[in-house]
Amino acid sequence: MSESSMNTVNYFEVGTPDPEAARAFYGQVFGWEFAPAGPAGYAMVNGNAGGLWDTSGIGSGTWAVFYVEVADVETSVAGATANGAQIVLPPVDNGAIIFAHLSDPAGNRFGVWQRKNAD
Repeated sequence: MSESSMNTVNYFEVGTPDPEAARAFYGQVFGWEFAPAGPAGYAMVNGNAGGLWDTSGIGSGTWAVFYVEVADVETSVAGATANGAQIVLPPVDNGAIIFAHLSDPAGNRFGVWQRKNAD
C-alpha cells in the first residue's frame, strides 16, 4: 500500500448477533453478496469490500463502522485518544492485520487498521 493511500476509508464492517437477518436486509436493500462465515463468525462482503461479524460469541454487540487504513494502529490509537476518542475495542492482531475500534468525541464508532505484510 502506498503512503498516499494511508489514512483512507477503505473497509466497512457490520457487527450483529443476528447475521442471518443482516444478510437478508443488506442483501435485499443493496444486493450485497456474502461469503460463508469462518470459524470466528466473520464473513466477507462483496469480495473484500467489507465484513459481517457474528458477535454472539463476543458479547452480542451491534455496530456499523468504517475503517481507516493507517501505517501504525498503536500510533493512531494514541493520537485519537489524545484528541478525545475513547477505545471501544483495543488493538487486535488477527494474524493478517492489526485493528482497533474507537469512538470519536461525539460517540461515533470507527475503526483503524494496518496491514502486517506489505503488498
